[in-house]
Amino acid sequence: MVLLPSLLVILACLSGSFGQEDLQKKVFVFPATSPKAAVRLNVNLQQPLTKLSVCLKHHCPLLRPYSLFSYATQAHDNAFLIFKEDHSVYSVSIGNSDVLFKIPRQVIPSWEHICVSWNSRNGLIYFWLNGVLLPRLGTKRGYKISHQASIFLGQDQDTFGGGFQASQSFVGDMAEVNMWPRMLTSDDVRLLMKDDTVPDPLFSWSSFNYTIQDYVVLTEEVP
Repeated sequence: MVLLPSLLVILACLSGSFGQEDLQKKVFVFPATSPKAAVRLNVNLQQPLTKLSVCLKHHCPLLRPYSLFSYATQAHDNAFLIFKEDHSVYSVSIGNSDVLFKIPRQVIPSWEHICVSWNSRNGLIYFWLNGVLLPRLGTKRGYKISHQASIFLGQDQDTFGGGFQASQSFVGDMAEVNMWPRMLTSDDVRLLMKDDTVPDPLFSWSSFNYTIQDYVVLTEEVP
């Protein structure tokens, strides 16, 4: 049986999965507080990670805590978690160990571009906010992050692949999500801030394999 192109699009929408796609100039919009709305990243990792970097940008009006990037394993629900505690504190969790980065308070919410890099060898975490490297902190020296992972945007996994709470859900716009199995440099971050690319990602915004769950909308970025 041959399916018409329009029917293929309908089937993809019904399933919630859009496969691998170039999302340049697009954003995920999380329109409302929800215990279900999320974007699952479909990534096939081959080995445990001793270095890991994640970048993304987001625009969020919330004053309550919310999750941005949740990487869970069977052993640790917060194997690698990027979480905003409030308007002036980001939390980065490695193997369920939390480190807090304080940032200047913004009176009016605006886009924030963040990059987080962690190195198992020394445990150091590098956190860039809008291209500026904050003082480095560290945790979980010698730890390896399992490659058997469940990765979500917009929700915090309290169990492997689930355990979402509406009170921790993201609301707003999210874009330019990328991940690498290495440390980034400040030069790399500057390239990303200019909408350039950094090679050898585990997944990239220009070739994004994902599944939308519940009420999340993929739409054009507002210029």
